[in-house]
Amino acid sequence: MLVAIVFWLSVGLIAYAHAGYPVVLGLIAAVRGRRAVRRDRPTPDDELPAVSVIVAAYAEQDVISERVGNIRALDYPPRLVELIVACDGSPDETAARAREAGADVVLELPRGGKIRAQDAAVERSTGEIVAFSDANVSWKPDALRRLVGPFADPRVGYVCGEVQLIDARGSNQEGVYWRYELALRALESRVRSVTGGNGAIYATRRESYLVVDPIMGHDLSFPFKLVKRGWLALAVPEAQASERMVPTIEGEFARKRRMMSHTWPIVVRGGMLSPRGYGPLYAFMIVSHRILRYLTPFLHVIALIANVALLGQGWVYAVTLAIQVAVLLAAALAGVVPARLLLIARYYVLTTASLAAGLWDWLVHGTAAGWEPAEGTR
Repeated sequence: MLVAIVFWLSVGLIAYAHAGYPVVLGLIAAVRGRRAVRRDRPTPDDELPAVSVIVAAYAEQDVISERVGNIRALDYPPRLVELIVACDGSPDETAARAREAGADVVLELPRGGKIRAQDAAVERSTGEIVAFSDANVSWKPDALRRLVGPFADPRVGYVCGEVQLIDARGSNQEGVYWRYELALRALESRVRSVTGGNGAIYATRRESYLVVDPIMGHDLSFPFKLVKRGWLALAVPEAQASERMVPTIEGEFARKRRMMSHTWPIVVRGGMLSPRGYGPLYAFMIVSHRILRYLTPFLHVIALIANVALLGQGWVYAVTLAIQVAVLLAAALAGVVPARLLLIARYYVLTTASLAAGLWDWLVHGTAAGWEPAEGTR
């Protein structure tokens, strides 16, 4: 009886983390209605704040000129845009090419990691709003206007935009998951605040910017830490950027494994597990979207072991075991037969495994503050 409870509890939590939470969140959003924060139209020129756009870069000589040019071409008054490129010990011509392309400030810093490069750039910045971008993305012309719009509301401390992934014509199925994730963020923003952002396009007030541990990225730590301090953290789908997707599922596994080695320190000792300052609704969102999601590889292992122990206790357990084995076999076969359904199974298995692999890396090897550009995204 206990083994059956463990099995069905594990299966139920996995199903809730992936499918149940979006349904519950959608129902809450329908009941609460739309949040009264202006974000659905660009801000007029006479209401625009001064913005410092910060690009942290390491070994980005091949793309930095294009990135600077894209920012300079944005539909935003040039006198209100300060462009800072923070070179994190770049071993190439990133700094020189950023200057040639027209960056206002280029910081040549010793290697200390992305977070410390961003900290240095914020310290040097003069804008009321500090916006952040990776070196390998492109913003749509109205992206900055859309991004800063919600800051007209004094309650807003953090805003992230939407990243459209460009298919690299490989095996990666990240686009399927990413559309699901963006829909969740939009719902979270409508209900309360987002539980995570992204590094390609986001902004904070200069006064709300936080200095965090250099191994803890902004994407996950900023939203919940700012909520704890009384700010709103919103997603604005209209503020759009594009980025090349890692071409292969195996490359996506490596990327997510690296990301999770930075995520687990935030979960375990970065304050995410402490409910103080959340409020009941946001605490529910953190547990549902973040904590349970990160626990899914362990829940899968528990469900598989319990399922094997329950064989002979009824036909349903033979069926559930067959489903689990079929998913694993499909993931393995995708390496030989690249059919779409097999690739989706492989993507799910490897990206779920990356959550546990990242935890292993952090516990056994530690997490370095530095980073390398993901293969195939430049």
